[in-house]
Amino acid sequence: MKNQVCSKCGEGTYSLGSGIKFDEWDELPAGFSNIATFMDTVVGPSDSRPDGCNKCLISFLGWEVAGDHIQSGAGGSDNDYLILNLHIPGFKPPTSMTGAMGSELGRITFVFETLCSADCVLYFMVDINRKSTNVVESWGGTKEKQAYTHIIFKNATFTFTWAFQRTNQGQDNRRFINDMVKIYSITATNAVDGVASSCRACALGSEQSGSSCVPCPPGHYIEKETNQCKECPPDTYLSIHQVYGKEACIPCGPGSRSTQDHSVCYSDCFFHHEKENQSLHYDFSNLSSVGSLMNGPSFTSKGTKYFHFFNISLCGHEGKKMALCTNNITDFTVKEMVAGSDDYTNLVGAYVCQSTIIPSESKGFRAALSSQSIILADRFLGVTVETTLQNINIKEEMFPVTPSQIPDVHFFYKSSTTTTSCVNGRSTAVKMRCNPTKPGAGVISVPSKCPAGTCDGCTFYFLWESAEACPLCTEHDFHEIEGACKRGFQETLYVWNEPKWCIKGISLPEKKLSTCETVDFWLKVGAGVGAFTAVLLVALTCYFWKKNQKLEYKYSKLVMTTNSKECELPAADSCALMEGEDNEEEVVYSNKQSLLGKLKSLATKEKEDHFESVQLKSSRSPNI
Repeated sequence: MKNQVCSKCGEGTYSLGSGIKFDEWDELPAGFSNIATFMDTVVGPSDSRPDGCNKCLISFLGWEVAGDHIQSGAGGSDNDYLILNLHIPGFKPPTSMTGAMGSELGRITFVFETLCSADCVLYFMVDINRKSTNVVESWGGTKEKQAYTHIIFKNATFTFTWAFQRTNQGQDNRRFINDMVKIYSITATNAVDGVASSCRACALGSEQSGSSCVPCPPGHYIEKETNQCKECPPDTYLSIHQVYGKEACIPCGPGSRSTQDHSVCYSDCFFHHEKENQSLHYDFSNLSSVGSLMNGPSFTSKGTKYFHFFNISLCGHEGKKMALCTNNITDFTVKEMVAGSDDYTNLVGAYVCQSTIIPSESKGFRAALSSQSIILADRFLGVTVETTLQNINIKEEMFPVTPSQIPDVHFFYKSSTTTTSCVNGRSTAVKMRCNPTKPGAGVISVPSKCPAGTCDGCTFYFLWESAEACPLCTEHDFHEIEGACKRGFQETLYVWNEPKWCIKGISLPEKKLSTCETVDFWLKVGAGVGAFTAVLLVALTCYFWKKNQKLEYKYSKLVMTTNSKECELPAADSCALMEGEDNEEEVVYSNKQSLLGKLKSLATKEKEDHFESVQLKSSRSPNI
């Protein structure tokens, strides 16, 4: 470290001056403290003992620098704690992220390995504003060389502590002196009073202001071609690790949007889905306030009862993390603690968080005790009807099958903090299900097979049933009922489909009154038409009958005229009877066709003769 020299960046480049990296260990760098502590019995007169104690806390150096790493020292015994502290006065966000709420301010990463033959443990602890030190992570036994990262979300004074213990069993002799931990590098980003290991290309000012470097506004990246600041496209957020090039703008997940400064992606509580040519619109605004679930009880090996308490901040609030979990609650409410101090170290804010609640009757406390608050989700991934997003999968058998055809909507979240068991961080999936029988905030539950909300400790699942999770009502969600026609008017009513699988949206149309014609009216019309048809048929029958009579008369007259001409003799001037002779000849005409046949004949315009002639009998004397 002592051989490293800082130099100025060249033209067109800059240094953020906010990084701290320790990877050369020829001496203990500034900001570190190195100590080992153990309890030992001091022999001698009381005035020679520290504070006159019999069993005193002895301290000395516990870590040794070794060139490319720093390692635990010998210590005074195998069960002492070897402590290494790093003090950082604060963290500041990059200029492009200034003003972002609930976003990552910085991170600390260290590379280490442990070599142990017994039950050694390495603890990584964090103290905020010198109030209390909490264990963040621990590793037991031999561990291969690996890196661990801790995310910083607030600007405060931090003290990071690495504590190594070879064994927790007291020994008179040294058996595990060769057990050790090695830390190869420690890196902190966005630290106050930090330096940079390299220079970056900077955004250049306009021609009027010269070619000096200028900071980009929040949500802007540096365009490679012009080195000018340019705002990220809509629904993208700016990476905090690099702002050079358009690739620094990362697209938001499905169903999400970015804040105005492109710092985070979030859900605005509105979701749209196309299903079988039908548009489903969801509005989860009434569920944007924090939802809570306490499951259990569970019991420790000693019989102490405790509960798991979850808070869920589903959507809205411009991406602000509204779910709060606290540690060591006594008689103060969360609201009182937040109002009393903006720097309350035991307050955890996230999209989803968990606390362990110990009832007051279990330990005789004045009030319930809350502890072990952890962040389950600090980053929103997206919302979709699909059951899988970014390697987070909701299996069908986790929750009961929905009785409706309305698809469930799934919210997916991620935690940036990794653990030994969850190397990729924790994940959370919230299944929103439409249930008209559960109004208001509804009911939150966990899988029956995983009563703690998780089956592996890394991925948490929740089912949130509420009427507010139903889609907005559309014209497909109601039907009309037509009433009877009374006095020329008919009433049409509109009613919701049963069961009703929607909420809010459009209202039912007002009942409609329209003119109509009753069945009696049509019966009267039918009777009138029938009577008219009957009269018409009778009239037509009479007409054709009379016309047939006239035709019969004309045919008869024509036949008689023809026969009279045939009776004339050539020698006679006339066929008149002689005086004294009787007319004994008779002519009879017979028509055998019926009336129906005549009508049929007239219809087909057939004009055939159907008359029969009968030979006339003459009574004339043969002498004539």
